[in-house]
Amino acid sequence: MSRIKPEKLHVRFTEGMTQESPVTPRRYTLTHSDITGELFLTVGSEYNTEQTSGLYARLMRDEVLAEWRHDEDGPALHVTCHVSGGLVLGPAALRDFFFRKELPLALKALRYGDRDFFAAYPELDWAPIWVHFHSNRQRYRCLERWGTPADYCTQ
Repeated sequence: MSRIKPEKLHVRFTEGMTQESPVTPRRYTLTHSDITGELFLTVGSEYNTEQTSGLYARLMRDEVLAEWRHDEDGPALHVTCHVSGGLVLGPAALRDFFFRKELPLALKALRYGDRDFFAAYPELDWAPIWVHFHSNRQRYRCLERWGTPADYCTQ
């Protein structure tokens, strides 16, 4: 699936978080259902640990976590993907392949799900996206720049 289907994206804002503020702390927890193809995005000041604490979620660790940080060069969106380690099922090479294949969709879901935030802060559409691939294997452990949120705008 490379296109966002708005009817399959469920967005929840936690207490104290609105569609326009705050900028930091602002964290995203994105999970999905392999059965229905639905995406579940929580926007909050903390990651939604309930969303990632079930046995299936802990075994798969295929959630995408992201947060806004203010780096030395200004604001940046930092994204985390668990390629291997802990209770993760599947070989790192295969998981790395799937994360890289599906990450554009995840970034589109994040950008679309929080579109009012980007409308309120259009300069953040041009902030860099840094993706942290976590792995217990050096080959798959890396930090990469994946463009800007504007690159994933679906409107």
